[in-house]
Amino acid sequence: MVKSLYSVDEESKTIWVFLEQENGVFEGVSLELLSKGRELADQLGWQLIGLLLGHEVGGLADTAFAHGADEVRLADHPLLEHFTIEAYAHVVFQAIMQGKPSVFLTGVTPNGRDLAGRLAVRLRTGLNADCTDLRVEPETGVLVSEVSGFGGGVLALIEMQTHRPQMATVRAGVFLPGEPDFDRQGMVVRLPVDLAEELIHTRVVERVVGQGVDLTQAPVLIAGGRGVEGDFAMLRELAELLGGDVGATRPPVDEGHIERARQIGQTGVICRPKVAVVCGISGAFHFVVGIQEAETVIAINTDPAAPIFDYADYCIVGDVHEVVPALIRELQVKSCKLQVAS
Repeated sequence: MVKSLYSVDEESKTIWVFLEQENGVFEGVSLELLSKGRELADQLGWQLIGLLLGHEVGGLADTAFAHGADEVRLADHPLLEHFTIEAYAHVVFQAIMQGKPSVFLTGVTPNGRDLAGRLAVRLRTGLNADCTDLRVEPETGVLVSEVSGFGGGVLALIEMQTHRPQMATVRAGVFLPGEPDFDRQGMVVRLPVDLAEELIHTRVVERVVGQGVDLTQAPVLIAGGRGVEGDFAMLRELAELLGGDVGATRPPVDEGHIERARQIGQTGVICRPKVAVVCGISGAFHFVVGIQEAETVIAINTDPAAPIFDYADYCIVGDVHEVVPALIRELQVKSCKLQVAS
């Protein structure tokens, strides 16, 4: 196997987190990784360093410190204002070769995935993708990345014994962001940026930002599976009455009943709602990982032996097409009574 560009003997005992931002706002997964990184760094006695790229984004350093960073390495340049893979890969590669971190973490976002793959090739190291948990062996400093596959039938623990940096990408929602402490302070280290326009073969000519779906922020989640038989209108009505949002398992998404951004689980979104109402879903592991951190799970299924009932706090054995409309009617009655009372 080819050697990485630097070895265990050359590494610094640091954990780096790529701090992805858009228009001066951090991606949520970056703050989640800072929280997990802080936990690991405290266990090891290492430093946690955030790597921040952009233009005129130095003010974000205070937020990074509040979420656990000891130091922020800042690369500020007009050509870094918008993400382009040539520019970002070039600058991050230089920063890593200068600092030689033991661990480098990024979020599973379109930009994070693109960057991590490019860097792994350039650094001649491995990349553990879509991890569901991370830990570091205290005796050896080896990162252990947990990755599930085959619908949860396989749980792999992946290590890099000799290659550095140890790279991993983590999906949003896997870790909690933690409470920020704005009394925390840290050091900002400005990095020299060696960039020229001729190095960048792509140009941002126009940016159009659509209205996205962020199920990770929904306090109430109404999830539908194959048993809903494509009738997501009733789930949307229930979600509206409860002040929540609608998600789905993979089959309804593949069948075109609902957009892919609303897919929950191992190959979709991982959510932490206060209440998850799971409708017509059997409960395969690759879905359950998406709602297992919910405070309360209410499951509706016709099969009393459905695996989802093993994860639910409240189990309703019944036809979702009867139970959900009944819930909607009851909520509407209560809403009308409240309006009359007011």
